[in-house]
Amino acid sequence: MTKIVVIGGVAGGMSAAARARRLDENASIIVLDKGPYVSFANCGLPYHVSGEIPSRDSLLLHTPETLRAQLNLDVRVNSEVTRINREERTVTVNGPEGTYTLGYDTLIYSPGSKAATPPVTGLDHASVHWLRTVPEMDGLIARIEGRSEFDAVVVGAGFIGLEAVEALAHRGGRVTLVEFAPHVLPPLDSEQAEWVDRELRKHGVRVVTGTSVEAISDANGAARVRLSTGEVLPADLVVMSTGVIPDSSLAKDAGLELGLRGAIVVDGYLRTSDPHIFAMGDAAAMRQEIGDGDLIAPVPLAAPANRHGRRAADAAVLGIGRAADRVDDAHQAPRVLGTAIVRVFDLTAALTGANRRTLSAQEVDHITVHVHPADHAGYFPGAEQMHITAHFAKDTGELLGAQIVGGAGVANRINVFATALKARMTANDLADLDLAYAPPFGSAKDPVNMTAFVAQNILTGQMPVWYSEDLEQVAREALILDVRSATECEDGMIPGALNIPHTEVRDRIEEIRKASAGRWIAVHCASGVRSYLATRILIGHGFDARNLSGGALTLDVTRPDWKQNPS
Repeated sequence: MTKIVVIGGVAGGMSAAARARRLDENASIIVLDKGPYVSFANCGLPYHVSGEIPSRDSLLLHTPETLRAQLNLDVRVNSEVTRINREERTVTVNGPEGTYTLGYDTLIYSPGSKAATPPVTGLDHASVHWLRTVPEMDGLIARIEGRSEFDAVVVGAGFIGLEAVEALAHRGGRVTLVEFAPHVLPPLDSEQAEWVDRELRKHGVRVVTGTSVEAISDANGAARVRLSTGEVLPADLVVMSTGVIPDSSLAKDAGLELGLRGAIVVDGYLRTSDPHIFAMGDAAAMRQEIGDGDLIAPVPLAAPANRHGRRAADAAVLGIGRAADRVDDAHQAPRVLGTAIVRVFDLTAALTGANRRTLSAQEVDHITVHVHPADHAGYFPGAEQMHITAHFAKDTGELLGAQIVGGAGVANRINVFATALKARMTANDLADLDLAYAPPFGSAKDPVNMTAFVAQNILTGQMPVWYSEDLEQVAREALILDVRSATECEDGMIPGALNIPHTEVRDRIEEIRKASAGRWIAVHCASGVRSYLATRILIGHGFDARNLSGGALTLDVTRPDWKQNPS
């Protein structure tokens, strides 16, 4: 009888254990988890804090009893593995019944991650909580139970931090969000993050970026949070959401190969440097399919952990990856795109693939597209605007990454982009996608198609572009032509810009020629559509004309001080 021991439950471990049972009815499968809950919806914790998921029991997906009944798994909670002996193929377990040793033929290691603890004094204060496990959620709720109003400080503006902010605001909290990075949701490009920042502030959240927490002290049972700026914030509750690191100490002690951030190095079949030990989830170093595809790092996301748990069980039970003549040997664990999505009050932010920072660090030559389409046909009631940023390889046109911030329809489109990334589609491929259309759901030219159309125009040179971050240089070198209506321009213009509505450009060509005085022409409108038409007209008349990517909507979030009211 094959003996399989799984360390860690929840996403990766339980997926692996369940798959292993489906593949081998006779194997002995023991799951060891150091916590009291082996299978719970950790992604749902913030939504129970907010009250949207009213029943705590809804988060508890399985118990040892249900897993034994359904899958004949021997699940042992409150059982911490303290040592892996690779030579003897045993693990030492400290459980409710004492300390004992278990032998294994195959060990599946999915310990997850642990909170990254910043160098802050006072983290042991009673007001300080994390939100990663059910007991941590219980403690957080107990801290604010019965209070209709309270002061809360959330440290860290990543996905969990933003979910915590929303949950606490729903419960009546006066929330301050503190983020060390220059903007909230650091994986987003800065112009996309600004939309999220505005949504937070619209709902009464105070946002403090580029700032760290230095110390937490007591104030009659509440807390005082001192920031690096010297400001002190009162807090009844402090939620730490400063990221995670792989919980790989056991693997290190056992001599397994570790990589970036201490993550366990695995091959395409999730096999570690020991052929009898597999690893997945937050603790494993996965190859990420972003940029040049050579980045190998942990990816603390639930969806990849579930998929990789299944794949590890395939390799462990079926021997996939050992026999060269097996057809399914070619199916290795997929590279990770980092696809993620979060709701922030009435806004949704989503991303997949590489952001601009990663592409620049890897020196990938690329172009960036900004578009602002509606989620469905504009003439059908309820259309909501979304903001899309996408990056394409300059030489091949291949999609490298995409981000969307908006209301309805964001999840659908980010999943299309993620699929396109997996298939290594180009702008031409995306432009030709045959996507479902009816007025309540989309447009005849879907936002995904529109993104690709713009990319095609840039890549082929049919629409040269300039970017908002280059505004000062552009103002020195070019004539800035604002082709919005005169009414729109009453709200403010780029200093020194010439306003000629796009419908008048043909008739005023000589005026533009005189004003440009041999300079190139930087065209812009509100979103980039009308200025594209004007750019094509100007190019047809021999001008060096370029269109502002994303128009004033993008300029407004990257350079909010761009407007000067006409005198």
